[in-house]
Amino acid sequence: MCIFVSYNTQNSHINMEKVTVLPPEKLINGWIDPKYLPEGKDKYYIRNKQVHKPRGGWRHLTSDEIERLVKNDNTATSWDTIWVTDEFRPQAIKNNKFFGTVRIGRVSENGLQFHDLRLPIGITNSSIHSCDLGDDCAIHNVHYLSHYIIGNRCMLFNIEEMCATDHSKFGNGIIKDGESEDVRVRIEVMNETGCRAVYPFDGMTTADAYMWAKYIDDEPLQAKLREITQASFDSHRGYYGTVGEGCVIKNSSIIKDAKIGAACYIKGASKLKNITVNSSEKEPSQIGENVILVNGIVGYGSRVFYSCTAIRFVIGNNSALKFGARLINSILGDNSTISCCEVLHNLIFPAHEQHHNNSFLIAACVKGQSNMAAGATIGSNHNSRTNDNEVVAGRGFWPGLCTSIKHSCVFASYTLLAKADYPAELNIPLPFSLLSNNAKEDRLEVAPAFWWSHNMYALARNNWKYKTRDKRITKTQNIEFDTFAPDSMEEVLQARELLELWTAKAWYCQENKPFDKLKDEQLRAKGRELLNGDSKTVDALKVLGENMEKSHRDVLIRRPWRAYRAYGDMLVHYAVMNALDYLEANPGETLSSMSAMLKSRRQREWVNLGGQLMMTTEFDRLRADIRSGKLADWKDIHKRYNDIWRRYPVDKLRHAYLSLCALLGVEKMDATLWQQAIDEEVRIQHYICDAVYNTRKKDHENPFRQATYRNAEEMTAAIGTLDENSFVRQIRSETETNLHRLEELRLRI
Repeated sequence: MCIFVSYNTQNSHINMEKVTVLPPEKLINGWIDPKYLPEGKDKYYIRNKQVHKPRGGWRHLTSDEIERLVKNDNTATSWDTIWVTDEFRPQAIKNNKFFGTVRIGRVSENGLQFHDLRLPIGITNSSIHSCDLGDDCAIHNVHYLSHYIIGNRCMLFNIEEMCATDHSKFGNGIIKDGESEDVRVRIEVMNETGCRAVYPFDGMTTADAYMWAKYIDDEPLQAKLREITQASFDSHRGYYGTVGEGCVIKNSSIIKDAKIGAACYIKGASKLKNITVNSSEKEPSQIGENVILVNGIVGYGSRVFYSCTAIRFVIGNNSALKFGARLINSILGDNSTISCCEVLHNLIFPAHEQHHNNSFLIAACVKGQSNMAAGATIGSNHNSRTNDNEVVAGRGFWPGLCTSIKHSCVFASYTLLAKADYPAELNIPLPFSLLSNNAKEDRLEVAPAFWWSHNMYALARNNWKYKTRDKRITKTQNIEFDTFAPDSMEEVLQARELLELWTAKAWYCQENKPFDKLKDEQLRAKGRELLNGDSKTVDALKVLGENMEKSHRDVLIRRPWRAYRAYGDMLVHYAVMNALDYLEANPGETLSSMSAMLKSRRQREWVNLGGQLMMTTEFDRLRADIRSGKLADWKDIHKRYNDIWRRYPVDKLRHAYLSLCALLGVEKMDATLWQQAIDEEVRIQHYICDAVYNTRKKDHENPFRQATYRNAEEMTAAIGTLDENSFVRQIRSETETNLHRLEELRLRI
């Protein structure tokens, strides 16, 4: 007996793993312990359910076929357990070892080609143990292929080890009969301690993960989600690994306990273990060179390339890992890309972009449409006694180059961080803001509504690019792509209230008048008066934010008068454009009838459930129905998501309408107010168009950018003229269309 000694440096002890000797019959028949087989079932009963029987069925080999196979240097433990179809060509089977029951589909005279790889149909130089091989497969130089069902027209070339165990779970967080709880795969998202761990499963969305991980105090819900996930999969042992039709797997080392969908392309993978790779002819997935994937799920149409590592993970549909990215204990939403960096313990909603080498992103919930610049360091945990801290960032989070923030931090939607080392924890409730750390003055500075005032090109482009980049065909996760939506607009309303409060306090301080006995509503009334007045009065004040940084230094609010008005414009734009879309979809309605329909109490609390927005009341009802068993499985839960999503346009419209009423301080909109709102939207449309142009114009007129070119002609040849910019032209066209639509809207008041 040979003894292998393995050193575990993490636990500082030695594990003794034995290589044991098996008798011949155990080598062939010992895959499933008989105690795990249901009464009257053999070890192939699950395999036989997984396999589609070929037309005409299987048959035994003829004596002539066996003779030809032997002459071709093939061996088998028993030729009686080799099954073929009537379209079998033994001359295409050479130098192989067959063990157990092997069933071989049609073997034609043709070959298969994928890119530049051309292989004859047949099996050569391989060792095959208890497998089903589909029609017209090309299997060459597969050193060990065990307990797999291979689909039709697959190409397997130069594979060292490809096997499945009797307890294969294919990345799902379940346990099989006879297994202990400690082998269950959990993904420890959002927090390094594992307190928010979820069980991954094939079909898991970021909505599922967020509900599970965030609401850990709802123990009945937690128990149901654990129960539902375990019950979603058969706990019996004996499932074979599968490779779907038209797959190409070449030059790979270890593929173990993998479920691989149709049309998947795997080249040069290092190790794929306990995973599901969803793939289809319309949404093929790809896995490239030196990739390691262990314990996880890969979504449809996703790509993992160039020395990436993912362990305990879920990758959504149409997402990518590239250039050495490391995704560990994390869930990445649909339409996302991560390159060159370390991502640990994260729940990342759809449309996340991380293209450059960051230090790391650790223990965070990033709620989508986010962009991590090069060198960003998000979530240093060295400012705490334990590693139980978190970062929560709303949609559109954008930390700039070489930004460093600590745990714990919270950011409102579309927060932009200027390059800096932020020295303390942050809680930023003002959306669309620019943060900067003024080291000279030793203060944090916040410019609210910065995107609207100074970065309109990027803000307007966001709506377009996220919709354009959504190439998903399988859309399990519902996603709100619109920048101006209930989550961000509710933050805008709250931000206006904070600006009113802080501006009033600044005025009282400047006037040396006490205000500590005044109620917040009294202060906000004074703030509204100031912010609706002359800009010079407000700009002369030193307006300070409160409870935004864990420090004793000032937090300066820059240009609050302009921000207050910008926030108001966003709310008008949000309301009028939603009303316009609704009336165009409902030709029989008017603004008056729409207003009457929407008259209700405004829902101020919304949940961003993995990218799908819903009212908290809807979400609370969803959780209650899971707890009660009314929603009995994940299929029911996903159906409820879809039901809520179908109602969402009206829910969003109601929120937009009532937010406009709140902005104007009225109970309902009448004809005069609608005319005023449309007038304002006409002005806003012109502003957006001009701001997009002027934002981009700064780049073209930047003398330092011009300095890299010999002359204007070279610059034009390289980047074109401003008027040729495709997005600038698109916005101009959209503005003309929207202005025409608004004039038609006036006729439907």
